[in-house]
Amino acid sequence: TCHFCEGPVVGGWYKVLDRFIPGTTKVDALKKMMLDQGAFAPCFLGCFLPLVGALNGLSAKDNWAKLQRDYPDALITNYYLWPAVQLANFYLVPLHYRLAVVQCVAVIWNSYLSWKAHRL
Repeated sequence: TCHFCEGPVVGGWYKVLDRFIPGTTKVDALKKMMLDQGAFAPCFLGCFLPLVGALNGLSAKDNWAKLQRDYPDALITNYYLWPAVQLANFYLVPLHYRLAVVQCVAVIWNSYLSWKAHRL
């Protein structure tokens, strides 16, 4: 994946979340996780998969077909991993360390996404 763009995007997203939902209670963490997984995750995946396809030389038609095939499964798989990670992250981890926590988990997640994106 593009770690050079992913870090600033995710880090910026966490700052936005903390502005919209200040606080560190369990309810605040749940709200942040719901917004993260309901808004950010679907958009991020919807941008990431076609970007990798384009960088790999797929035509627009092939890229669209691949996105339609891979997106639902990738999003469902996302929901097996990230809600629990993010709930703990938003509740237990200070803002300035959240990106580091996510990047550690993302090593595994990005391996899956890379496999998904490069599968024909």
